[in-house]
Amino acid sequence: MGFLARFVSDVLGLTKLPPHLPTLAYAFLGFLAVHQLIAPYFSARWFPDAYASKSRRSRNNWSIHVVSQVHTVIIVPLSLWVILKEEPGRDQERAFGWDDRAGPVFAIASGYFLWDTLDAIINFTDLGFVIHGAACFTIYIMSYRPFVQYYAIRCLLWEASTFFLNIHWFLDKTNRTGTTFQFANGIMLLLTFFGVRLLYGGSVCLQFFFTLFPVRTQVPLFYTVTYGASNFILQGLNWVWFTKMIAALRKRFESPAGETTKLVNGTSSNADQRSQAAEEGGIHRA
Repeated sequence: MGFLARFVSDVLGLTKLPPHLPTLAYAFLGFLAVHQLIAPYFSARWFPDAYASKSRRSRNNWSIHVVSQVHTVIIVPLSLWVILKEEPGRDQERAFGWDDRAGPVFAIASGYFLWDTLDAIINFTDLGFVIHGAACFTIYIMSYRPFVQYYAIRCLLWEASTFFLNIHWFLDKTNRTGTTFQFANGIMLLLTFFGVRLLYGGSVCLQFFFTLFPVRTQVPLFYTVTYGASNFILQGLNWVWFTKMIAALRKRFESPAGETTKLVNGTSSNADQRSQAAEEGGIHRA
């Protein structure tokens, strides 16, 4: 990767990325293997009715959620570990500081979002999903400048709510809609979404803007616009999704027995958005 390493460091200015290019590549290939090989193989044997008997698009949506869950159980503990291991005074270098422990974590996240973007293109349903995946990939790659790594590692904790959202989705697909387990999982979904994305995430985003404004002239305008707009829009969407999640859960458990209501999309993950749109919109994946 000699030429590629020089290109990303000297041309793109991502000086911290070269040592982590192999991890990024392995992560991408790993998520691709889960999507194309591992998830289909085991799902067909363990869930013959919920998976094997469905259409190709439905099976692909199932595999997308498996990959999303694998990413979540990897990235959230690693991100938390990096935060807990930060050196004293790390919060004094929020704009341009760098922690080497974050490098492999961002590489794994970037590998996931690269896979996510390519899947959204190949199994195209909506341009918005392609843009979302590409934006997330770009944001974490740009952190290798280094720039706002302090905040980027904290934003990965948002994925904690995705863990419960994926469980909710799988319970629907395995005929466990409206069960006590799904109700308990729904409560955990709302609690983690509100606590991690809205309260903690809102605080992180507010602090980010206070950090970004004084250094806006020290980085390319593209960085300022990309990070600023993304934080503002995604946090706003979190609030919209949270209100819809509450409405959907109430409707589900207040509905007559046997009536199924799909949970609205409540995550920044492309996997959740695309599969949910497929089932609810009728014009996306099914």
